[in-house]
Amino acid sequence: MSKIESAGSSYRDSDNAELENFVQTFKLLRPRTCGARIGEIEIYGDSVFLNGEVGGDHMVLVDFEKRYDLENRIRIAEVEGRPEVARKLAENRDRIGVLIADVCGHQMTDALVAAMLHQAFLTGVLYELDRFGEVTTRLFENLNSRFSRSMSIRKYVTVTYGEVSRSGAFRFLLAGSPKPMVYSAEFDRCVDIAADRLVGYFPLGMFPSEADVDVAKNLGALKYKPRYTVNEVNLMGIGDVLLLMTDGVAEHELDDVTFVGSELEGTIRANKHASAREIFEAVRDAALSYAQPSDDMTLVVVKRAS
Repeated sequence: MSKIESAGSSYRDSDNAELENFVQTFKLLRPRTCGARIGEIEIYGDSVFLNGEVGGDHMVLVDFEKRYDLENRIRIAEVEGRPEVARKLAENRDRIGVLIADVCGHQMTDALVAAMLHQAFLTGVLYELDRFGEVTTRLFENLNSRFSRSMSIRKYVTVTYGEVSRSGAFRFLLAGSPKPMVYSAEFDRCVDIAADRLVGYFPLGMFPSEADVDVAKNLGALKYKPRYTVNEVNLMGIGDVLLLMTDGVAEHELDDVTFVGSELEGTIRANKHASAREIFEAVRDAALSYAQPSDDMTLVVVKRAS
């Protein structure tokens, strides 16, 4: 082997090692467990990547009771004379947060952007809990501002963040993501969420936020994103199912017929007595059998069990 060939082989080996190192690092950011439960509410979700083990989709489950020392945080807030923060921290005992994100694209570099969001989001949650006792829309205003200054308009990130409470309420915001779907056990079919409960916004990074205190520095911006507001729906009946998804699921189709129509509803109906995890697995398998994916796919199933 010539010196040039040897050097080329060495570079390739080095590139492959770096690639594998990145994949392993990204995998560490994925949820150790894809499921959670609070009272009668079961949650389960995961991603299927188009190109192997990494991609532009991402999911984070925030089980506040398990992830954070709420009792210690409450004690500190009380000692500091911040009773309202202490009260809000206590309310997190009855909540689980769900973040699903979809970077525009499904390549290795898109996984890097997803990893950036992962770290920025969880760091932001810490600051939110310290300052407000709960996650507020301010976190997403700041994330939008950060991404809008560091990414091109072609590399935006769609996001759904919501919190499921023990009572069955789901409070959420949409930033360019597909709307949630609800399967009603009472009516045995998917039902639409009222339009006034589905206020959506541009994806993160597409436009600066008008709520940004530094907005005057964004000279030349063509448009500004209005302030986020929060939507709310309720899983009122036993057996009701809420589905959160990225575009890879919402736009999954065969011959211009989307999977989320009768195919998805039929799959849920056939598995309506199963657990959230079993429903997730049934929908995932049905979607993969329905057509060859053309994008990363992330799905989260929230079910009010008996």
